Parts: sequence; structure tokens; C-alpha cells
Amino acid sequence: MASNITNKTDPQSMNSRVFIGNLNTLVVKKSDVEAIFSKYGKIVGCSVHKGFAFVQYVNERNVGAAVAGEDGRMIAGQVLHINLAAEPKVNRGKAGMKRSAAEMYGSSFDLDYDFQRDYYDRMYSYPARVPPPP
Repeated sequence: MASNITNKTDPQSMNSRVFIGNLNTLVVKKSDVEAIFSKYGKIVGCSVHKGFAFVQYVNERNVGAAVAGEDGRMIAGQVLHINLAAEPKVNRGKAGMKRSAAEMYGSSFDLDYDFQRDYYDRMYSYPARVPPPP
């Protein structure tokens, strides 16, 4: 059985850690994670948290094989998202920060709400569009 600790502060061990996301931890236990990932190499640490886990190998060569072999695998009704723990996740926003319309919609055009409101008023103001009766 591997340790509960994965060393996230040691720069040399960063490349030997695997992040396992979208893990159904209500069903999948630490022993299950160890059994699945031990076929790729010797595990020195495994920590399971709510919805995700980390596995640390002795050798960083094992990480690539584990990522390639297990990413996208369905376990307990959920598809796993597996990557090198040291890799930054792309498009990960900071919690609590508002995103601009450009970030949300992939455009450099910021929405002008006054313009949209005026346009809506002009398009749907029925009394102004209908001529008075003769």
C-alpha cells in the first residue's frame, strides 16, 4: 500500500505525479486507484480527495504511460480526466473573478448594453411603427 502523501513541493517529483480528475470517490476508493495505476509502475504515494486524486510514481517515465493508458477511461459511470499534475490547465479561470464578454464568447467585442436596449426599443416600439388611423 502506498503512502497517503504525494510530494507536491519537491520540484523533482512534480513530473512523477498524475492528476486524476472527475473521479467518483463515493464508489472508487484509494485501493482501487492504486490497483488501476500500479500496472504502469511502482507507486510511492496516492492521495484521494472528493472528486479527484493524485498518484505519484517512483519514476517520471511511468507518468506518460499512465496518462496515455487511462485518460478518457470510464470508471464508476464517470469519464476520467488524467494529466501530468505539473501541467497547467488551459482556460482555467480564477474563482470569484468576473470574465469579460471577450473571454466568454471568444470575441474582442464588448457587449454594449445601452446600444442593445436602444435597438430593442426601436425595433419593438409598436406605437411608433404603426401609423395613426385616418
